[in-house]
Amino acid sequence: MENLTITQIREKLLNKELSATEIVNYYLSQIDTKDKDLNAYITVDRENALENAKKFDENFESESKKKMGGIPIAIKDVFSTKDILTTCASHILDGYKPVFESTVTKKLLDEGMIILGKSNLDQFCHGSSTVTSYYGPTRNPHDLTKLPGGSSGGSAAATAADMCAGSLGTETAGSIRLPASWCGVVGLKPTYGRVSRYGVLAMGSSLDSPGPIVKSVEDAAYLLSIIAGYDKNDFTSYKDEVPDYYQNLDPSKINEMKFAIPKEYLEVNLTDGVRKNFEKSIEILKSLGAQIDEISIMDPKFAMAVYTVTCRSEVSSNLARYDGTRYGLDGTDKTTTKAYFESTRGEGFGEEPKRRVMTGTFSLSAGYADEYFKKSEQVRQLIREDFNKVFEKYDVIVAPSTPSTALGDEDANNPLFGEIADILAEGSSEAGLPGLSIPNGLENGMPTGIQFISNHLEEQKILNVGYGLEKELK
Repeated sequence: MENLTITQIREKLLNKELSATEIVNYYLSQIDTKDKDLNAYITVDRENALENAKKFDENFESESKKKMGGIPIAIKDVFSTKDILTTCASHILDGYKPVFESTVTKKLLDEGMIILGKSNLDQFCHGSSTVTSYYGPTRNPHDLTKLPGGSSGGSAAATAADMCAGSLGTETAGSIRLPASWCGVVGLKPTYGRVSRYGVLAMGSSLDSPGPIVKSVEDAAYLLSIIAGYDKNDFTSYKDEVPDYYQNLDPSKINEMKFAIPKEYLEVNLTDGVRKNFEKSIEILKSLGAQIDEISIMDPKFAMAVYTVTCRSEVSSNLARYDGTRYGLDGTDKTTTKAYFESTRGEGFGEEPKRRVMTGTFSLSAGYADEYFKKSEQVRQLIREDFNKVFEKYDVIVAPSTPSTALGDEDANNPLFGEIADILAEGSSEAGLPGLSIPNGLENGMPTGIQFISNHLEEQKILNVGYGLEKELK
């Protein structure tokens, strides 16, 4: 069972080499053994997971036809999951159990997925470290003194530690690619609108993108084929037909593509190991027939500035709904309910959400909106246009996923820690582009990552490239 991918598990299930009950019990034992140190899960849905595994085994003929039949994964605790505690890692959502299912989790459940539990994250996705969670920090499986990245740190850590077959995360500007890189797994941020946001507790509504954090590029393609598509509940979702990304995986396409390396991304303060492993990966791509040029794009510092203003402005609006009178306990326990509703928003929110709400409210306030938010959106449009020019000549942009390997707790004390750690992902997220991060080596025992970025709705290109490079690196 150790470190099996989703597609490998499916093959073993179909061949009856493993039962769903055996698989779920394996992951539950992994959680019992490891999660006391890693703290990757907020909620483990043990009884339902075992019950659904039993259902699969007893109804094998019908359940095995479903694409995710019998496969247990972890869900970032920002997706609404019906009747399962959903906290966004915040005290203000104590006891909240949604009465509906997010579109993404519903699609996976309809295909037979088993929810193992809800994974930890930075509170309301505010951070890149997973230390701002009300439920305590998540640790990096490769070194418990290091951060897993964030905000989807729990999903990445659970996947890397083999405490699930795979997981779901969300990204506004690096929140899938950063933890995937630091934890040594695969993270796919789809095109904004390719995957529905309905039922995902909003952080930055013009940025949020749900996506898979998994153990292989094959798994990323497999999951994306299921969760992508139009949703009438999300007016930002694309109506374009969803291809079968998994069946269409073709690494031979690499020799037909033109790649661009932004020199500005290499001028960022990269650690020696990140730079060395990136250069090695580029040589491998060239040996596979890739045409690679170095180009110039807008300095990533502009993307960092835009994210600082735009995201915080949207946060201040989205968090206004959490006023201490809704979304919390269901009222069955009068003592805890009274205590809960008497608590203020100040007690319910952690330090980072407060900081972001205050900054965002300021940038939207009378007399400052034009100076900050409007200006930020104008620069964001320039970033989009800059990427569009690149994709007129090139198929894929390639760069390191992050400037360094996993950092320590002391680094997360910097209020702009996230913007700095995510600097190589922010611009592409602001432009709504898809990005894929895969592990490409180690530096002092810690994983490094390489990312591929393509134009809107061209996920197949980066999946093909990632699949080809992944095979060469193994």
